[in-house]
Amino acid sequence: MPEDAAPDEPAVIESTPAGDTGAAAPELPKTQGEFFARAAEKVKSKFPTTPGVYLFHDSAGRVIYIGKAKNLRARAGSYFLAAAAADARTRDLVREAHDIECVECDSEVDAMLMEARLIKDIQPKFNKELRDDKSFPYLQITTHEDFPRVEITRTPKSSAAKLYGPFTSVYALRGALQVLQRIFKFRTCSLDIEDGDERWRWFRPCLLASIDQCTAPCNLRVSKEDYRRDIARLKTFLDGGKKKLLRELQAEMKEAAAELRFEKAARLRDEITLLERLDERGDLEKDAQPEVFYVDPKKGLAGLQKVLKLPEPIRVIEGVDIAHLAGQETVASLVQFIDGLPFKPGYRRYRIREVQGIDDFASIREVVARRFKRLEETDQAFPDLLLVDGGKGQLSRAMQAFESLGIEPPTVISLAKKEELIYRPGESEPIELSRNSFALRLLQYVRDESHRFAQHYHHLLRRKRTLGE
Repeated sequence: MPEDAAPDEPAVIESTPAGDTGAAAPELPKTQGEFFARAAEKVKSKFPTTPGVYLFHDSAGRVIYIGKAKNLRARAGSYFLAAAAADARTRDLVREAHDIECVECDSEVDAMLMEARLIKDIQPKFNKELRDDKSFPYLQITTHEDFPRVEITRTPKSSAAKLYGPFTSVYALRGALQVLQRIFKFRTCSLDIEDGDERWRWFRPCLLASIDQCTAPCNLRVSKEDYRRDIARLKTFLDGGKKKLLRELQAEMKEAAAELRFEKAARLRDEITLLERLDERGDLEKDAQPEVFYVDPKKGLAGLQKVLKLPEPIRVIEGVDIAHLAGQETVASLVQFIDGLPFKPGYRRYRIREVQGIDDFASIREVVARRFKRLEETDQAFPDLLLVDGGKGQLSRAMQAFESLGIEPPTVISLAKKEELIYRPGESEPIELSRNSFALRLLQYVRDESHRFAQHYHHLLRRKRTLGE
């Protein structure tokens, strides 16, 4: 059984027709045999083939088990196969069950949320593992942040968070989270974003903003009020208020249109459409979130200080990169990060003057020398860390620039693209960090930003030369 499979769900193939056991009926007590035949016929003739929740009752009418299904008839029918009465996971349930009923839902997401709510409220006997085992996944919405995060966790907080669950399958929950994110566009990262902190205006949002699945509070693209309004709508939906939410959205859309705020009205219209078509938004077991590498500035800086064994915290990082095309229009870029965030007023561009042809090593030496000679002459502070794009060769040439100037360099390192290895002056062995390391992610962010900035400048020069602009 997969690690995250629900231990109380039978292993079945949903396409098996209800009542088509393919084997003789299991040997059960007479009363249970009657229930078995009656319930199997009930499922076959009355249960829909749509998503929903099914409930087993005992002879006293108590709910003893609740499950969800993408196809109610197929899933519920699987309990009435001969194998279900023999399987240790379902045997006791089948022998004690006296009736079965179902509640149809609009989508898989609705079914999953309803299952979690009902189990939490009713606490059925045969859902015992799900009620007691804290390792099951929860959906958690933080409440203490300016821009609340939505996340999946197996260790839910005891305060400062709104919890939904537990859920039976983390795979289905991840799929549901992606579906809901397309509608409500909340953030799932762990960044500590404070409202009004203007430094975030220079932060580059992750892929989710590009594909319109997040409103990018990390770049201050959405106000605190508007973001919290989206979170409030998400909570209304998660609490089972889909119809109420649709009514509110429709009323708000009409009001926006009447006030000629057509952009807002169009966005609300799109949200309404997505909610109404929620069952068409994908397979919860197969949907996968895009690969997103977010950067936590505070954790990245702390990690870098530890990895590089620096006595003082890092505040200012500068990164340099080279761009060229067939040896023509070789240019360099320098980007500046303060407290782990891009500071675009500190960005610089350089046309390489002294190097002929393609020579990235010599170009690195030139731009480092020009940058730090000017800082020295104008009595400006050096960065705490200089990051050079490349390996040992590029790092060596950067250090030669400081030697030629006769000045003491700051901490200088290079980051090689292919293996993502960190090289340090005087050290023969590079540092290899985990690909999930916050320190490495921050270095990659600086490196990629310097590369982007260099390429942009290079294309500007090419266009001017080609078009005479």
